[in-house]
Amino acid sequence: MQRIHYYYAALIGFFGLFILLMAWHTLLSPSTKLPTALLLLLTVGPLLLPFKGLLNRNLKSCTWMTYLSLPYFAHGVAEAYVSQSERPFALLEVLFSLLLCFGAGLYVYKAEKA
Repeated sequence: MQRIHYYYAALIGFFGLFILLMAWHTLLSPSTKLPTALLLLLTVGPLLLPFKGLLNRNLKSCTWMTYLSLPYFAHGVAEAYVSQSERPFALLEVLFSLLLCFGAGLYVYKAEKA
C-alpha cells in the first residue's frame, strides 16, 4: 500500500472515533451520573490536541495520535466486556481506535523508511 492510504485510514479512524464518542455520550446512551459536558471534555477533548498536526500530516502529531488512540482501545475492550447494552458502541470504539493507531503508525513508519 502507498503511504497516503495509511493516512486516509488514520483520518477515517479519527473522525469515526470523534463522531462515535460525540453521539454515544449525547444521543445514543447519555449518562445519568455525570454531566454530558464533562464526559465530552474528558473523552473527546484529548483527541483534539494533536488534531491540527494530523490534518497537516505532521509526523510528530501522527505519532502522538497513535499513542493517544491506545486508551480508547482499552476503554472499548473494557466497556464491551462489562456492559452488554453498550457493546456495539464499544466495539466500534475498538475498531476506530485500531484504525487510527495502525493508520497513523504505519504512515509515520513509511515516512521514516523513505
